[in-house]
Amino acid sequence: MLHAPMEVFEGHRALFRPLASPAVCLGNFDGVHVGHRRLIDATVAAARAHRGDAVAFTFDPHPATVLAADLAPPLITSRERKLELLADAGVDVCILEPFTPDLARMPPSAFVDLLADVIGARHVVVGYDFTFGRDRAGTPDTLRAAGAARGFDVTVVPQVTVDGLVASSTKIRDFALLGKLDGVRRLLGRDLDVDGVVVRGDRRGRTLGFPTANVAVPAGLLLPPPGVYAVRAVVLDDRRAFGGVANLGTRPTFREGDNLALEVHLFDFDGDLYGRRIRVAFVDRIRGERRFDGVDALVAQIRADADRARAILTGDNT
Repeated sequence: MLHAPMEVFEGHRALFRPLASPAVCLGNFDGVHVGHRRLIDATVAAARAHRGDAVAFTFDPHPATVLAADLAPPLITSRERKLELLADAGVDVCILEPFTPDLARMPPSAFVDLLADVIGARHVVVGYDFTFGRDRAGTPDTLRAAGAARGFDVTVVPQVTVDGLVASSTKIRDFALLGKLDGVRRLLGRDLDVDGVVVRGDRRGRTLGFPTANVAVPAGLLLPPPGVYAVRAVVLDDRRAFGGVANLGTRPTFREGDNLALEVHLFDFDGDLYGRRIRVAFVDRIRGERRFDGVDALVAQIRADADRARAILTGDNT
């Protein structure tokens, strides 16, 4: 059955229609990982039981970028990717609430008023560790009490684990920054990916026999450590998918400075990608980035890396 496109409202003040018996899940949802999916599934089930709207109430930007910008972690997903994943999970309506210092100072009781009076929540779903309001004084217990008084039910989803690992955005970042992509995959429920526009480079890869797409990755997104990776890529405007091998790094063989670049060689692709957006999913780390003594040694290694990536992507990982 086809799911109607998700409606997106830029904050509760942008709501232009009453929501139908809304079931509302609350959270940052960075990554939309398996723990988040548990909240969303509960929300969708509650909404469907009352023929209502499944609503995700989330924040933009991430609260950490407002409360402690210098300590804010890299984001697992961009705003656009988060919205796509929420829609894919069955959310009908997403409220992207602008996170401001004033919102951070809102008393818990005022946040409950927003849920009850503005959104009209019939059911609210939160994680076991959810806090809200000034000084994070609101807890799942205070939300339950408020819901009983204001006429909405509350579901608190317990801690979600995968193979003994707690599904959390923090743990996913830890695994990604260590290059432990299997751990990332288990907790995300998919490969870590980034979207970016293909920009013109120096075309050196073409002269080496391995043309690459130079992907401009937006700042502030989570990336694994520099190295060579087996990847899967999707050209977003036509959804064509390709396997590939990618180098994420500073290209030390050519002494090109400290700027991090993502260069992707797509297998069995022939065409022009300049100006188009592609999604690159990191499947497995093949090796770290290193400097080679000459072009011949580099080409030999690229050839070996490409063979290794093909084997990983086809499951012949021996």
